[in-house]
Amino acid sequence: MRHNRLDPKEIFERFKREVPPEEGEGGSGRRPSGWFDSFRLIIIIALVFFVVRASDGAFFTLNVNESAVVTTLGRPASVTAPGVHFKIPFIQNVVKMSREIQGMTIGYDSNNQSVLTESEMITKDFNFVNVDFYIEYQMNDPVQYYIHMDTAYDILRNLAQSYIRDTVGVYNVDDVITTGKAEIQSKIKTLLSERMEKENVGLGVVNVTIQDAEPPTAEVISAFRAVEDAKQGMDTRINEANKYASEQIPAANAKADKVIQDAEAYRQERISEAEGQAARFNDMYEEYQKYPLITKKRMLYETLEEVLPDLKVIIGSSDGVNTMLPLEPFITAEEAAKTE
Repeated sequence: MRHNRLDPKEIFERFKREVPPEEGEGGSGRRPSGWFDSFRLIIIIALVFFVVRASDGAFFTLNVNESAVVTTLGRPASVTAPGVHFKIPFIQNVVKMSREIQGMTIGYDSNNQSVLTESEMITKDFNFVNVDFYIEYQMNDPVQYYIHMDTAYDILRNLAQSYIRDTVGVYNVDDVITTGKAEIQSKIKTLLSERMEKENVGLGVVNVTIQDAEPPTAEVISAFRAVEDAKQGMDTRINEANKYASEQIPAANAKADKVIQDAEAYRQERISEAEGQAARFNDMYEEYQKYPLITKKRMLYETLEEVLPDLKVIIGSSDGVNTMLPLEPFITAEEAAKTE
């Protein structure tokens, strides 16, 4: 809501038009009653003007991604809840701050141009490498950030550069460029976050990311790419071997289980057969104890039944004629069929 505000010059001009000049000699020297009414009007307008100005500065609004610091006679206090808030006009001042995540580049500028003074570093094995970092940070303490507003960003940037160089310096160049990126990022984030908490300037570290890492010369870059390709090839072969093993092992296990099951079945079969024979022998022995002679004859007859069908007996006589029992034909049926 906007209010029409009167310019003090305009009020003064209106006052001059409404108040007549003083009477000259011979006059009473008294101003007319309209002069008082005009003066009262000026006072009322001035009060309205003051109230309007005061009401305009008595409220402020915060959205979800904002915080504010309200200073009362120089003493700061934070306000973080979104919505409409009241402040005392002319006594309290409000400074709004964003709580959104901000980004900081180290090693390159906003135009993606390399900054060698920031990106060029030396590794543990005394190799040079160019590394670009992106630091994400966020305001986490409105009051402390208000106090250190002029220096907080520079403190974060200088500490980030220091910890980046210290951390990269304890790794070999191969780790920085290939396999060690995740570990380096995590280590820098931990060290930088702990230091920013000690500095207590109102900023916190959200994430640290290596945007790019490469050797400074084309020859070294080519060599490292060859190494990386070899490692990827090795990983591919390992994955293929693991896949083959995962396919063959179940089949081998199934075959081994079948062999074990067959052996177990054969074992049970032999045990059952042995137990059956032992049971028959025990039964026979019991019968033998009861009737020894009868049992002996029965055993003899059973043995003869098994042996005699395949036994050939030749009986010789004194006249030289031999008899074969059982009598067999001199030629087989198949041979007789051939002769016909």
